[in-house]
Amino acid sequence: MWRLDRLKHAFAIETPNSIDPTDRQREIVDSLCRSVVRRQLTSPALLALEMSRPLNYVTAQTLHFLTPLLSVVTGGESQTELAHFLEQRGSVDYICKRIEELERSRRTQEDECGRDTQAQHGRD
Repeated sequence: MWRLDRLKHAFAIETPNSIDPTDRQREIVDSLCRSVVRRQLTSPALLALEMSRPLNYVTAQTLHFLTPLLSVVTGGESQTELAHFLEQRGSVDYICKRIEELERSRRTQEDECGRDTQAQHGRD
């Protein structure tokens, strides 16, 4: 009986929605997502993320491996935090949702600016 209790959760995996990034991880991911949206690379980024979804753990391990080299250029703590984040099962979904939120926000701001510009030209 005790063996069954031990094996009950032996192959359990976390659900994709259970990801809870730390404040530092959230800050790093948000910075990356803002860079993607600012450069208007939303569609290619989402496509690449969706295609690489099965490899997110391998990507995390690659980041761990390359941390000494990357730390020379950027500072290793960010890569380590990003690698720990990518090791979690729902990380790609979290990144995709964040990029989509920022893109919607950018488009809303553009629409509002366009309306304001049209209203100003109408008054002149």
